[in-house]
Amino acid sequence: MTAWNEDTEAAASESGSVTVVEGSSFCISSGTGDITPDGGTNGAFFQDTRIISQWVLRINGALREPLVAQRPHPFQATFVGRAKWPDGRFDSPLVVRQVRHIGPGLQDDITLENYSGEHVDCEIELIVDADQADLFDVKGGRTTRGVEAARTAQGDQLIIETVRNGQQRGTAVRARGAVATAEGLRFTASIPARGKWTTSLIVVPLVNGEAPDGAFSETGAPHHREGVRRHRAWEENVPRITVADANLQNLLNRSQSDLGSLRIFDAHHPERAAVAAGAPWFMALFGRDSLLASYMSLMVDPNLAAGTLQTLAGLQGKTVDQDSEEEPGRIPHEVRLGVTAGLALGGTAYYGTADATPLFVALLSELSRWGLSQDIINSLLPHADRALEWIDKYGDRDGDGFVEYLRPNAHGLVNQGWKDSWDGINFADGTMAEAPIALCEVQAYVYAAYVGRSLLARWSGDTELENHWAERADQLKAAFNDKFWLPEKGYFAVALDKDKRPVDALTSNIGHCLWVGIVDEDKAASVVEHLMSPQMFTGWGIRTLASDMGAYNPVSYHNGSVWPHDTALVATGLMRYGFVEEARRVADGIFEAAAHFDGRLPELFCGFDRGEFHGPVPYPTACSPQAWAAAAPVQLARILLRFDPDFTRKVVHLAPILPGDAGDFRAENVLLDSSRVTINASGTEGGIEGLPPGLKLLAEPRPALDWLLDHPAGGSPARAGN
Repeated sequence: MTAWNEDTEAAASESGSVTVVEGSSFCISSGTGDITPDGGTNGAFFQDTRIISQWVLRINGALREPLVAQRPHPFQATFVGRAKWPDGRFDSPLVVRQVRHIGPGLQDDITLENYSGEHVDCEIELIVDADQADLFDVKGGRTTRGVEAARTAQGDQLIIETVRNGQQRGTAVRARGAVATAEGLRFTASIPARGKWTTSLIVVPLVNGEAPDGAFSETGAPHHREGVRRHRAWEENVPRITVADANLQNLLNRSQSDLGSLRIFDAHHPERAAVAAGAPWFMALFGRDSLLASYMSLMVDPNLAAGTLQTLAGLQGKTVDQDSEEEPGRIPHEVRLGVTAGLALGGTAYYGTADATPLFVALLSELSRWGLSQDIINSLLPHADRALEWIDKYGDRDGDGFVEYLRPNAHGLVNQGWKDSWDGINFADGTMAEAPIALCEVQAYVYAAYVGRSLLARWSGDTELENHWAERADQLKAAFNDKFWLPEKGYFAVALDKDKRPVDALTSNIGHCLWVGIVDEDKAASVVEHLMSPQMFTGWGIRTLASDMGAYNPVSYHNGSVWPHDTALVATGLMRYGFVEEARRVADGIFEAAAHFDGRLPELFCGFDRGEFHGPVPYPTACSPQAWAAAAPVQLARILLRFDPDFTRKVVHLAPILPGDAGDFRAENVLLDSSRVTINASGTEGGIEGLPPGLKLLAEPRPALDWLLDHPAGGSPARAGN
C-alpha cells in the first residue's frame, strides 16, 4: 500500500504556480500555463495519479511571453501571453489566450488572435507527457523514470499508457485539426488579419482503458459540467455576509468559496458532499481534518458535516489489519485513489489516527443541536456506538482510561494526533516522546464524545444510556485533571509517554482541552495565561509550541508555527471559559494576518513575533486553499456572535461581542433545519429574522455541554461556551 510515513507536509510548488481544483482532481502549472518536466511537483492529477507531467505549448518554435494569469473560479484559470511572430519581429501582434478547466480530466481552450493587418500562418506544437506517477511519489520527489510507457498516435489523438502495481493507467490527448505524433500534437493555423484561430485540447484519463463518467469532450461545454453546477449552487446557497469591515467581509466570503471548492463527492452517493483536507496535495477525505473543518463551517452549511459523517461511516473499520491499521469501529485517517490504492472512494483507507474516531461522535452530537434530520442522526448512531467500542477495546491499549497510539508497522504515521510529523511530540527540553503516547487533546475529544453520546441518549429518551455516558465523562475528566496537570508549571502536559511520564512541553494542544471543556474551572485561568503569554501568542496567532521550549523553531511544521485552525479552536476554548477579551484578541490577530495573505489564510505560517516583520511570514509548503484554514474565520465569527442553535432544547443562542471596529454584521440565508434565517449583530446587540416556529431566541451564550448534563431543564450557568 501507499507509504504513510513522516512525510506529512505539502510539497513545495514552483514559485508563481497556478493551481486549479475540482473535487479530487487538480492541476499545478507555471504562470504561463505550461507544465515542464523540471517543474518537480507540477502536473494534472486525477484519482491521485499524475495524468499530465509535461504540457508545453510552442508557437512558431518558441514559448509564449507571459502577460497575465487569472483564476476566476477554483476550477478554472486563464493564461494570456504573447506569441512569436513567424519572422521573429519584436513586439509581436499575436496574443494567445488559454482557458483551463479541471475535472475528470482537463480541457484547455486555446485562442490565437492576430492583431495585425496582415494574414499569418503559424506552426503550433503541444509537447505532452504523462508519467502516471502516484501523487505520493510526486509529492515526495520519488518519481521513477524506469516505467515503460506505450505511446500510440493516431489521427488527432495521442494515448500514453503505463502499467503500475498491476493497474493500467493512461491519458488520451486530442484536439480537432491536430496531427498526433509520439511527442504530442501539431497544428498549422492560418489566421486572417484581425482574425482568430481556436481549438480545444482535451485530456481524458483512462483507468484500465476506460474513461471516467463526465469526461471532457468537444461536444459538451465545460461550464455545463456537474462539478461547475455544484459549485455555482454552493455559491447561491451559502450565507450572504455583509460586514462594515471590508477586510473581514472579504475573508469570510473567500472562506465560503474555498470550502465549496474543497468538497468531494462519492459517485455512489452524489448527494453527499464531504470536505477534503486541502489543495493541492490533500484533495482527499481525511478523518480528523474533514471532521474539524466541517464542524468549524457549520454556520456556512451544516450539510457538509452531515455528508462528511455519512461518508466516513461507510468507511468505518470492520476488521483488524496491521498494514492499514484498520480496527473495528475505527474512523480512517485518510482515503486515497492512486495507482497504489483502489478505484473507488473507499478503495484504500489508512486508519492510523487516534482522534478521528472520538471526533466522529462529538460532531454527530453537535449536528443534533443544529436541527439535522433525526432520521439521519438515528442512522449514524450505530456507527457512533461502534466508535465508542473502538475507544474501549483498541484505543485504550492498557486499560488506564486514556486513548494511546502506537503504530503496528514500519510505514504508518509515527505520531497519530493532529501534529502528525515525526518530531511533533516532545518534552520541554526538546527530547522526543516515545510511543505509546496518550495526547491531551485526544482525551479531550474522547470526553466530548462521552458528553455528546449522553446528550444524544437524552434526546431519544434513553435515561440509562444517558447516565452511563455522563458517568464515563465525569470519570475521564477527573482522571485527566489528575494525571495530565503539571502543578509546578501551571498547564497541562501535551501527552503521557510510554512510561506514563507527562510530556511537559507547552503547546497549543491544551487550548483544545479548553474548547471541549475537560479542564477544571480552577485550572483554566492558568492555562489561559500561558496560552496568551509572549511565548505562545505571536500577535497573529497561537504558536504550536512555546518559544522557550527546546524543540522550538518558528519555521517548523508543528514546533512553533501558527496554524489558523488550531488558533481558532484555542479562541473557542478561551470564549468557552469566559475569557472574552483574550478570545477577541486572538480572533483579531488571525483576521489581521489574513489581510496579508490577500484574504485567504494558508494552512499555516511561521511563528515569528508580530513585531519582527511587517506581516506574518509565509510557510514555504503550506496548502492554500486548505479546509481547516478556510473554516477558521467562520468559526471565529461564530464565537464572536456567540451563535449556537440547540434544537434539542428548542432554543437559539445569540449574544454577540463583536469588536467596535467591525461595525454592523449581517448574514442572510443561514440554514437552520429547513429554514433560512438572517443574523444581524452590532457590538453586543443582535437579532435573528425568520426563526423557525417553536424556537426561542436567547440573548445569552449557550451553556457548556457538560453543564447541560447536570441541568436538563435549562437555566443560566456561571460560564457558557460554544
